[in-house]
Amino acid sequence: MGESQLEQVESDELFYVPRAAFERLLESELDPRRRAAVFAAYTRINVLYTIARAWSGHPGTCLSATDIMTWLFLQTMQGLDQGEDRCDLFFSSKGHDAPALYAVLTGLGLLDFELLHALRRVDGLAGHPHVETPFIQANTGSLGMGISKAKGMATANRLRGQRRRIFVLTGDGELQEGQIWESLGSAVELGLDEITVIVDHNKIQSDTWVEDVGPLGDLEAKFASFGWRVARCDGHDFAALDAALADLHATPGLPQVLIADTVKGKGVSFMEGPTALAADSLYLFHSGAPNEEAYATGAAELTAAARDRLREAGLGELVLETARRPPRKPVLEVERLVNAYGTALVEHARRNLAIVALDADLVKDCGLLEFRDRFPDRFVECGIAEQDMVSQAGAMARQGLVPVVHSFACFLSARPNEQIYNNASEGAKVIYVGSLAGLLPGGPGHSHQAVRDISALAAIPNLILIEPCTEVESAATLSFCVEQTTQSSYIRLVSLGWPVPFTLPPDYTLELGIGTVVRPGRDIALIGAGPWLLSNAYHAAERLQAEHGVHAQVIDLPWLNRVDAAWLREAVGDVERVFTLDNHYVDGGQGQMLASRMAQLGLAVPVTALGVRELPVCGTNDEVLAYHQLDVGGLVSSVAAALKA
Repeated sequence: MGESQLEQVESDELFYVPRAAFERLLESELDPRRRAAVFAAYTRINVLYTIARAWSGHPGTCLSATDIMTWLFLQTMQGLDQGEDRCDLFFSSKGHDAPALYAVLTGLGLLDFELLHALRRVDGLAGHPHVETPFIQANTGSLGMGISKAKGMATANRLRGQRRRIFVLTGDGELQEGQIWESLGSAVELGLDEITVIVDHNKIQSDTWVEDVGPLGDLEAKFASFGWRVARCDGHDFAALDAALADLHATPGLPQVLIADTVKGKGVSFMEGPTALAADSLYLFHSGAPNEEAYATGAAELTAAARDRLREAGLGELVLETARRPPRKPVLEVERLVNAYGTALVEHARRNLAIVALDADLVKDCGLLEFRDRFPDRFVECGIAEQDMVSQAGAMARQGLVPVVHSFACFLSARPNEQIYNNASEGAKVIYVGSLAGLLPGGPGHSHQAVRDISALAAIPNLILIEPCTEVESAATLSFCVEQTTQSSYIRLVSLGWPVPFTLPPDYTLELGIGTVVRPGRDIALIGAGPWLLSNAYHAAERLQAEHGVHAQVIDLPWLNRVDAAWLREAVGDVERVFTLDNHYVDGGQGQMLASRMAQLGLAVPVTALGVRELPVCGTNDEVLAYHQLDVGGLVSSVAAALKA
């Protein structure tokens, strides 16, 4: 495709560098640095292509890490031609840069090139790295584990009599996680000199500058104080990378760390920091996909750069192939629970001066922008350090404040679980708010799909778990947690906007342990929580009546670990069967709580549990729901089969 053609591309047209162009480059007689420059330019084009085609990803961190990955795979790592069981090892601890790694692997022919078209699709490439993909050494996306995993790999290799170098890429925001620093000392004690850690030091984490969230101090001195050999260089300069790595590897006996200074969004001018920081100091391209206009502009810059590298190398014209971007989903009227929650939090904070909001580098995703701007003195940005955040909150509560703690549900329920329990043991009232709860969105993959948070938290004393299904119920949930209970609470928020086919009563209020019938029915009861699951249940009930003559009532029960005995007797006393629905693993979910309570009450009603029964798959939302049989059709089939049996 020529330059004039690029100026006239249609809004849904994408383009990428084909495998044949990579092959010609790798077969050329270019010196290593020129070849790496062209390879990296090709890779950036393909990174932007895959993220745009998937309508999601992490462009900023992919583009900052591209040159590092390129040099490692082209020039530093050994044995790649011998297969992944014998070569040097590489993996990214942060995992957000998976599309960059996929683009490098496909360019080298180490991964099926056709997978480049299937990022974040079922049977394609996971949104964060997963070991089912060739040359992926570790599942990542939950931050801080990388150096520990490298130590385990090194120990295992030594026990097998193998000597394989291990390269671990970390983010600089990731260095706020405590496990990173826990992992350093014993690596020196064990003399694990096969480990090289590379910090992609692009200075920007999810929301804004690392320096403004959790300053890292003198990184070189900090790593050196643990006994590691340390070097620093420009992470986009191949000569500098080569020299720094050679210097580190020249002296055996100690693990090494290279601090690579990079630019987040490198190669696309409007994605590069500090250019890409908006007026409210938020970095706009950490996650998400460029829209049509941004893609066209960014791709034009990347292809222009690739042409320059080709001219310098004397390799002729840039070869591109085209593909169509899947259409956007139509805009529907949806319930946006996080937005409603954020608005309600501001209103409560206006009236209650004791409310303090704590955030783990997810201010936008957790609906806290207005709170941060209205009440800066009562907003505490804790960075990527959930344990620190939760312990701060417990101490605040003991001193009379009302701390409201925010992160993604997958991280808030797991990483600081011990700290949440400790707060409960002190009798401190803390409100925990886990966004991105449940199976959807399906694109980020299992590290971000919070389908075990109910089981992780349900048994903690004096902690009430609640999952609202509409904007009205979201606001009512916060009111309950702030004003109507002395216990701690965990609000489980689905982040996706979702069209809900029912409305709650105009005078709706939350009563502990009591649900609401949102669709009447006399034969069976479908009980669950949250917007998409109850919506699917509602539409499944319509089909069950039309296709099978089964009248199903649908019950919204937002209480995940509490149920009122008298209400439960009345709700299920006259139905033939109860179906519990979990946006969660069936084991440890709301459904098991309900079945147990029914058994305790002697309610002789059969119970069938529907929910997630295996590790969640990564894909589009429709693909993920269909795979786990939690879409409308899957629910209809499961219910009909259970009734027939």
